[in-house]
Order: sequence, then C-alpha cells, then structure tokens
Amino acid sequence: MMHFKILEIFLIILFIALIVTIIFRHAHIPIILGYVLVGTLVGPNVLGWLQNTQAIKDFAEFGVVLLMFTVGLEFSLPKLFSLWRPAFILGSLQIFFSSVITVIIGILLNMPLASSIVIGAIVAMSSTAIVTRQLLHQNEINTKHGENAIGILLFQDLAVIPILILMTRLSANDNQAIWLTLLLSFTKGVIAIAVILASGKWILKPLLRLIAGTQMIELFTLGVLFVSIGAAWFTNFLGLSYALGAFFSGIMLAECELKEKINAEIRPFRDVLLGLFFISIGMLVNVTTWPTTWHWILLLVLGLMIGKGLLITVLSKFFKDNIVTALRTGLILAQGSEFGFAILTIALSHHLLPENWGQVILAALLISFVLTPIIVRYNKKIAECLIAKSVLRL
Repeated sequence: MMHFKILEIFLIILFIALIVTIIFRHAHIPIILGYVLVGTLVGPNVLGWLQNTQAIKDFAEFGVVLLMFTVGLEFSLPKLFSLWRPAFILGSLQIFFSSVITVIIGILLNMPLASSIVIGAIVAMSSTAIVTRQLLHQNEINTKHGENAIGILLFQDLAVIPILILMTRLSANDNQAIWLTLLLSFTKGVIAIAVILASGKWILKPLLRLIAGTQMIELFTLGVLFVSIGAAWFTNFLGLSYALGAFFSGIMLAECELKEKINAEIRPFRDVLLGLFFISIGMLVNVTTWPTTWHWILLLVLGLMIGKGLLITVLSKFFKDNIVTALRTGLILAQGSEFGFAILTIALSHHLLPENWGQVILAALLISFVLTPIIVRYNKKIAECLIAKSVLRL
C-alpha cells in the first residue's frame, strides 16, 4: 500500500480531479459526481493511496464556508425576513415529521428507540453544500422553490447543534441537561447573528470600502476571506455551525455596493475548496461491504429520497405553494446531509448504532449525494413529467 506526503497528496488529487473535470464537462455530467468518484478511487477503501482523509476533510470544509458566504450575498435582510415561512414553519415541520415517521418505522421493525431516533435525525437533514452549489450554478437561488429550499436548509443548519447535543445525551438519560443545553444553543445563535450583523454594519463594511479604495486586489481578497472565515470561526467558537456564520456574513454585505466584486474574488477559492470537500466525501465510500448489504442500502435510499421528497412536497403544498413549486422543493431536498456524517460518528462512538448499520447508512447517504446533482439539475423536467402522468394530484 502506498503512502504519500501532504504535497504529493494534493498533487494526486489535483491531477485526477483535472482529468475527471474535463471528461465530465464534455459529457455534461454534474461535476460533483466526478469529485466523489475521485475520492472513492484514491481513498483508503479502493486504491488506498490516501489514508489521512480527516486532514483533507478539515481543510475542504472551508469550501462549504465560502459557498454559504456567497449564498448569503444573494440575500438581503428584508429578503431573509420574507423567508420566515419556509425557514421556520416548513423547516421545523419537515424535521419533526421526518424524524417522527422514521422513529415509528424503526419501532415497528423492532429497532431500539435510541437507534431509531439517530436514524430519524440523519434522515431529517438535507445537503446544504450540494443543493446550494447546484442552485447557484443553475441560477435558481431566487426562484420560489429555491427560496423554499434555502429557508429549510437554514433551519436545518440552526437545528444541527441541538441534534448533535441530543445524540450525545441519549445514552446519558439526563433530560434536564438536554433542555438546558438546547436553550443555551438557541441563545448563542441569536447572539452570534446579532454580533455578526452589527459588526458588519459599523466595522466591516467601512473597512472593506477603505481596502477597496487602495485598488490593491490581493488586499481586498484577503479582507473578504478574513470576513467570511472570521464569521464562520466566531459561530463555531460559540458551538454553532461554520455555515451559519458564513451565511450571515454574506447577508451582512448583500446590500453593499462591492457585492459583485466580493463575489468575483471569492469564487475561485470557493470552487476549488468545494471540489476538495466532495473528494473527501468520496473517500468514505467502502464498496467492499455493499455486496452483502445492498438490499438494505437500496431500501434506505428509496425511503430517504422518495419518502422525504413526498413529505416536503405535501408540506409545501399545504402552505399554498402550487404543485410545481411544491414538487420541485421536495425533489431538491430529497437527500441526506453532510451533517449526517457527524451525527453518525457520534452515534457510533456512543454505541447508539451497531457498526454494520453505520456502514449501511453511510452508503445510503453517499448514494443520495451522487443522485442529487442530477435530480436538482432536472428538477423542473422531473416535476412536469410526474404531473403530466398524474403521479401526483394534490
């Protein structure tokens, strides 16, 4: 088995990613699939060239930070307030019903209650990184279904920390500690958002204007990176997600006259680091276990994508969206989440799930990741086809 130093690791990744990107672009296949394939090939479970997947994943998370920063640039505070319905009502109902339905199914299948709750939490979350990247690429962020999806994803990001706390407390049986910790997390979230928005208005916006006035491109780029990564660090320091801080730092600058310049400077860093993020996801794939567990993997993928897509469609339609918008929202969010890996890791370390179940769930999440870019790209055609064939009549 071959082992490489860090420079050689990045050379290998960049070379293979370059070849795969060219091939996938010419074949009109979503490039995310190419990145996942690269990670699978060079990771520890296939060719075994790269063993230290955690180091690459930690570095690649900056890609998600910059992605959420650029998504935030597409929103202003008034527009964000207009998303309260999808963010708080649809988001909370989607997480609640996804979790409860999964727990009920788990109990009917004689699974332990704690294991059912873990799987329910994993199923409830959708992929911020894949969905927002694909919507940005397709210019669908500002559509009704795009705003629904972003609103729900925002609520899920807010819910990540309470869910992770719940996972660590399930084996402790300390209900009072759980509720106190959840209340503390909510308070931290409110404080973090207020501090980011206030500092943006009174400190960071004037600072960026001053830097832009110097006409030094590299200084402006460093300033933008400092703002986005600094906000992400701040929310992480408070025990919240990186994505939340990055998103609100983008919102903070959304009405700034430098918005387009900021977007242009950040895009190359975002795209390269996001590529590394999806490569790191591919490294987790262990195809050697699939021949003996494929039927369970298939059932979980179908349950996750069809069941969750239908649930979000029904909820969206219930709140007066037309059937096309409701169905497109459901299709866009019918997958697992990168946060599912964090939930899964904690659950396995606390013995809330057997190891073999963990591999099945991991495989299902990864397959849903692979299918998502295709579904999001053709979400309009799929929705119109389903409606035309009267598959759904709501």
